[in-house]
Amino acid sequence: MNPNEAPRTRVRLRYGKNGRIRFTSHRDMARIWERSLRRTGLPVAQTEGFSPRAKLHFGLALATGYESDAEYLDIDFKCAEVAVGDVLDALVSVLPDGIAATGGSVLAPGTMSLQQAVTSCDWDIELLGASADDLARWVDQVRGATTLMITRERKGKQITDDLAPQVHVLEVGEPTSRGVRLLATLGTQPRSARPSDLFAASELPYRPVLVRRTRQWIEQDGARLEPLEVGAAPAQRTLVGVQ
Repeated sequence: MNPNEAPRTRVRLRYGKNGRIRFTSHRDMARIWERSLRRTGLPVAQTEGFSPRAKLHFGLALATGYESDAEYLDIDFKCAEVAVGDVLDALVSVLPDGIAATGGSVLAPGTMSLQQAVTSCDWDIELLGASADDLARWVDQVRGATTLMITRERKGKQITDDLAPQVHVLEVGEPTSRGVRLLATLGTQPRSARPSDLFAASELPYRPVLVRRTRQWIEQDGARLEPLEVGAAPAQRTLVGVQ
């Protein structure tokens, strides 16, 4: 570190996004976090230039309309030490309904970004009008498929991918008052596979009425870890709020 550079600490937070706020876009969520952190008065680092902004680093974007119990955000603070518990406490009264910070850790310098590090996500999907038996037959069909081709637009270009290697887990969950839950684990590397991609590639015959991301995972040294467990600074091995 440059000796003339102010000390910085990066904190990784886990938060949930549930209820009506699920219809808020990823860009608007960034604005909500900037505004909420400003209200806390915490020493969040700012970008340089004419219009400084809080130094925030978001993970994988969540589609508008989806809920989540496991979203992640890295925040740079302009101080050498940060108490994660104080950050979580300060956020309780400023975050809007439906967003709740549920855990955090201080990251060691050089920790890989969330965009690069996350390798898979767990999803809980409620399907309207589905029966367990019919859904089980569809699951068997998808798991037995050698390819699941889908064409998506990336940076203005049409890209065709095989989704089959990205479907790590697919199984029938519990019945609900509206249908049946579908449980899935989808890969995120080299390109993220979203539930909507799975639905399109496999011609899902049911309408999803609620999609929730329940976990995100990072594979490291043969282990599957929650993002708060990866890159935690030595002094922060006891992670705040980890479930």
